[in-house]
Amino acid sequence: MSRHPDLVIAHATVVNSFGRQNAHVVVQDGLITQLIDASEAVPRAERTIDAGGRLVIPGGVDGHCHVAQVTGRFRTLDDYRTTSTAALWGGTTTIIDFGIPRDAQETPLAAVLHKKELATESRCDVALHGAVISWDETVPWQLEQLAAEGVRSVKMYTTNRSTTMADGDTILKVMREMVRLDGLTYIHAEHDPIITDCTEQHAQDGRIGIEHLHRTRPELAEEVSVKETLAMAEYTGAAVYFVHQSTPGAVDLVTEARTRGLEAYSETCPHYVTLDDSVYGSKFPEWFACCPPMRNPETVAALKERLASGAIHTMSSDHSCYDLSQKRERTDDVRAMPHGLPGVETRMPVTFTAMISAGASVEDFVEVFSAEPARINAVPGKGRIAEGFDADLVIFDPAEERTVDGAALHMGTDFSPFDGKALTGWPAVVISAGRVVLDGEGFHDPGSVGRFVARNGFHRHDSTVPAGLPATANL
Repeated sequence: MSRHPDLVIAHATVVNSFGRQNAHVVVQDGLITQLIDASEAVPRAERTIDAGGRLVIPGGVDGHCHVAQVTGRFRTLDDYRTTSTAALWGGTTTIIDFGIPRDAQETPLAAVLHKKELATESRCDVALHGAVISWDETVPWQLEQLAAEGVRSVKMYTTNRSTTMADGDTILKVMREMVRLDGLTYIHAEHDPIITDCTEQHAQDGRIGIEHLHRTRPELAEEVSVKETLAMAEYTGAAVYFVHQSTPGAVDLVTEARTRGLEAYSETCPHYVTLDDSVYGSKFPEWFACCPPMRNPETVAALKERLASGAIHTMSSDHSCYDLSQKRERTDDVRAMPHGLPGVETRMPVTFTAMISAGASVEDFVEVFSAEPARINAVPGKGRIAEGFDADLVIFDPAEERTVDGAALHMGTDFSPFDGKALTGWPAVVISAGRVVLDGEGFHDPGSVGRFVARNGFHRHDSTVPAGLPATANL
């Protein structure tokens, strides 16, 4: 007797980044095994969910999360159980975290292996980026070991001297190694001398509290750093990915570089296309302490236009789970307070609300929320609803509106920068690796079932497609 599939999502409007189709989605052993035209009979299954024509999209891939991150004397308050649970509540089924050395004694390899061990508590799948702060003769070997572990990207900061900053020599040398290892260089781009001088000038004038954050880190500092980094990438031939770009000028530099053949990518975050620098004059400016800071309304509008037009490739949360007590320790001095915002759970509705208001389609949303993060990071089996791909699926309601209550979210903190905002586009049902983890009855904790996902080499994008399925396959 033939075995019935584990799950069928019947009468779904399947939406990928490249188009849509009415289909029954058949799931077996955590994989999508068939897409059957919706005009055909619904196959028998152990469980059937009738989508009733609702949209079904690929589970989200958040390429930029910080889980249990230690920076200086601060540690984010989350762990993998908390953050992965919040991700699933928000329709994200894969997160990519960073193994950033916690101090000068921890090596890049040790930092990644530490995170990999912590990730065994995850409820969703996890991949990792490495990070290099300073160069020594062991770094090439360590990067080789990371590649063997399936960690095919390395992040470096061009700012934050004395903590996470890598100097220009280190960045250039690591880029060469990433070319050799078919990897991807991640860059936090802010020009440190400009930021340091600007911050010191504000401190001398007594304008160094959180209400002045946006003035201490000017747009010019980001764009100069992007330009310098692109020059190093062009010189070395490295593929480069810029995290949390906050200005249209920075995005345009990447766009221009791509016309010259560089493999360069732009990421932004939900807060940069929805919040502006007026938040630093609000009642609770500490809610918005992040780097880069929020920009002026004209910059925000232009950045949102770049997102809707496709110039920005991915939307990531840059999730950093501090709470208000940590934020409020030193609101008098932005140099001493922790920067970073919780956002893994709200990435879906904030992104969708912003994009739709700018004229983008659901397919455009799927592109930045799931498809491109999976493709650029060469995460196999993710970002597409197709036969052979992982059964990471979201029944998505583009019309549902909710008002964010930061205290009611699941990220392990007591606030959200989007608190009180009405957002549309929320998950109704979330399926991770074939398991229904969220539905109308609430959250169903699957336990510590999240898998570590070893990524392919950067230039093996087609290897994100399971064997036998064309890379350009359409529904």
